Amino acid sequence: MASSSPIPKTSYHARSISLPSRPHPLIPQIDAHLCILRASEATSSSSSITDKLSSLENLYDCMENLLLLPLSRQALVQHQNQKWVNEVADGYLLLLDVCSVAEDALLQTKEGVQELQSTLRRRPYGEHGAANEVAEYLASRRKVKKVISKSLRDLKSKQRKCDFSTSEKEPETVALVCILREVEVATLTVLESLLSSIAGPKMQSKTSKWSLVSRLMHSKRVESEEEKAEFGEFEKVDAAFQTHISQKTSKSFNIKAENVQNLLGNLELSIHDLDGGVGSLFRRLIKTRVSLLNILNH
Repeated sequence: MASSSPIPKTSYHARSISLPSRPHPLIPQIDAHLCILRASEATSSSSSITDKLSSLENLYDCMENLLLLPLSRQALVQHQNQKWVNEVADGYLLLLDVCSVAEDALLQTKEGVQELQSTLRRRPYGEHGAANEVAEYLASRRKVKKVISKSLRDLKSKQRKCDFSTSEKEPETVALVCILREVEVATLTVLESLLSSIAGPKMQSKTSKWSLVSRLMHSKRVESEEEKAEFGEFEKVDAAFQTHISQKTSKSFNIKAENVQNLLGNLELSIHDLDGGVGSLFRRLIKTRVSLLNILNH
């Protein structure tokens, strides 16, 4: 099973951000959305990531309205030639690149799942049924993981600290840049979590793999919420098929066809939810970057 690179840890400070003296009502709203995202950092199941993507949508709606304010536009225009202001717009270009990688990975995995589902409806799952298609699916997943691994390595090398001197700079500009960078880092954190979920763990021990597989073999067993969070839908399907491929006979590994279809069906639903959230985020990122470029170029 292909491995993914360690996820670069990204964090952002839990502090209140505000434009000077009399903050606009949008500022507390932005703070509230950031706090929600911070509180959910520890969770990484498909459903929790979908919730995070939804929170990002609300966050970007507020930020887009903030960029429309005359005070915000003026604050950026006054320092439009400064490196630390232009870096903000470049940061959102990086977010678009990472978002595109996630979209492509979801699409490729979804296509593989749908092909498998179609095959399994025609042929039973067993020692010979659909063996080639399962191998093709796993090969496709290895390609996805390789792309994600490279993206995360590149992301780690491009990550930069947001420290800059506030001396001789208008507080309005400093505050706005801080907001934009806080939102950028929060978005990166969610996207990293998403890519990690799609790729699965870097390495799964033999013991943990068989622990997961044994759970999948019992169709009537009800998973606890902790187990659902521990093993994501991507990992469940990968583990089931990878373990089957590694066995010489089907006697040592036997998952009912119904269970396989359930696994694939659950994964397809997860991909559908994630894909919708990623697509919506991508559109908002484009809108934000265009707004920033329009401000800085006028």
